[in-house]
Amino acid sequence: MMNVVLIAHNLRSTHNVGSLLRTAEGLGVKKIYFTGYTPYPLIENDSRLPHESAKLSKQIHKTALGAENSILWEQNSDIETVIEELKEQSYSITGLEQLPNSTKLNDYRPPKNVALILGREVEGLEPGVAKLCNTIIEIPMQGKKESFNVVQAAAIALYDMMHRE
Repeated sequence: MMNVVLIAHNLRSTHNVGSLLRTAEGLGVKKIYFTGYTPYPLIENDSRLPHESAKLSKQIHKTALGAENSILWEQNSDIETVIEELKEQSYSITGLEQLPNSTKLNDYRPPKNVALILGREVEGLEPGVAKLCNTIIEIPMQGKKESFNVVQAAAIALYDMMHRE
């Protein structure tokens, strides 16, 4: 069985964070790391201003519907530290992005331990983050649009990876 963790890096939308928590929980993701400025639910000893953390948690809960309480997650603004730790735990770091060197999702053969990095909603993975990845995968687009919503893309990639024979 695969071990998949997600790294949500520099997402802005609390709606996307809540939806990602719910989607990841439903697909069996082991843990989500919120890095950079990605909003995250309320935590013990929260360093954010109380009204700010309460507002963000409420917005995330609106789409997570409690998934924030049933999936492991962690907040660490430093993505490089998270990637280093995951590499030490034998995770292959895989970015989801459309780049010239990316592997099409249907050609990707995931290893047992995968850390899937999702980037910013509009701009995608930052070049410096992409360089830290072992592999970059992309979902081939069939229509006129150039990309999916970050959570839709995550769901497609996760489902495909976790249901390979």
